[in-house]
Amino acid sequence: MDKLLTLEEWAKAVYGEHPPGIETLRRWARQSRLFPAPEKHGRTYFVRSTARYIDPSKPITVPEAPVQPRRGSLAERIMQERRRGKTS
Repeated sequence: MDKLLTLEEWAKAVYGEHPPGIETLRRWARQSRLFPAPEKHGRTYFVRSTARYIDPSKPITVPEAPVQPRRGSLAERIMQERRRGKTS
């Protein structure tokens, strides 16, 4: 399991010397712009060390599953079987 960090610690680890301000980080947490979602304990948000910012203006693209070749309609399969002599 990943270590939980405060928003400030996470921002410093991800952004280096110029992290976003604490109010910006809290807004991102409230608006679900961090994935996985932060956990709020009292007044403090904690995020996993692997958390990432998600830009809502850029949709997430999910690779499509490969399309299985269609076997044909039932009528086509019946006609093929008749040609092969499987049915009468």
